[in-house]
Amino acid sequence: MSELGRGALSKMSARLETPVQYAFRLGDEELPVNPLIGKTLRLEYLGAIYCSHCGRKTKTSFGQGYCYPCMSKLAQCDICIMSPERCHYDAGTCREPSWGEQFCMTDHVVYLANSSGVKVGITRATQVPTRWLDQGATQALPILRVATRQQSGFVEDLLRSQVADKTNWRALLKGDAPPVDLPAIREQLFASCGEGLQALQQRFGLQAIQQLSDLEPIEIRYPIEAYPAKITSFNLDKDPIAEGTLLGIKGQYLLFDTGVINIRKYTAYQLAVHS
Repeated sequence: MSELGRGALSKMSARLETPVQYAFRLGDEELPVNPLIGKTLRLEYLGAIYCSHCGRKTKTSFGQGYCYPCMSKLAQCDICIMSPERCHYDAGTCREPSWGEQFCMTDHVVYLANSSGVKVGITRATQVPTRWLDQGATQALPILRVATRQQSGFVEDLLRSQVADKTNWRALLKGDAPPVDLPAIREQLFASCGEGLQALQQRFGLQAIQQLSDLEPIEIRYPIEAYPAKITSFNLDKDPIAEGTLLGIKGQYLLFDTGVINIRKYTAYQLAVHS
């Protein structure tokens, strides 16, 4: 086998084509992954992790690529990232107000996606369609545009009383979920959650929470020759080698005939790629 590249791993870049086009990001280097499907591939953890923010060497990666001090102080690692409705910017306690203004006080999209089944989610408007590709969704539909991340969190909290907000990763890697009528589900949600949406509009303003009723779903296809017979996860912290025939890519997962690996989980790990 020959070494194709090495460096600090980041989540794979993904480009919306048919099928989705992926590339490893190893430091400043990008390595296309689609051409490796059907070939033997080896990922080797080189035993070092360097914080993706400050570059400090760390024994453990926190919050997908950070050392503990950065995880404790960065706004992008605060609890409100996972729970947007708990944003405390207005209380004056945001860890980095300038970061919050750039990434949280900006347009967000509330969407429906079909990955392991229908789910509701939120993302910055600039992250469409990347968010859906990272989740392995085969269908996606924006249903509301919202003025801030916190407000989108309130909307998501309302809608998830009617539809799931999680992806079953094992089901995701066993095959594509059956197609669904996302526009019909959108209209059902607008009807069943109408009072709640109106209350949020009265609280934040009509322009802050806008329904998107005229969009059509996008269909996404992933580069997969076959799904693995058994879903077994590689763990680079226990065994530094993940190797097998690459069957395909979905979301941020590589599917081997010997197991699966979530590339995003190993952000900031020093990795070598062989084929």
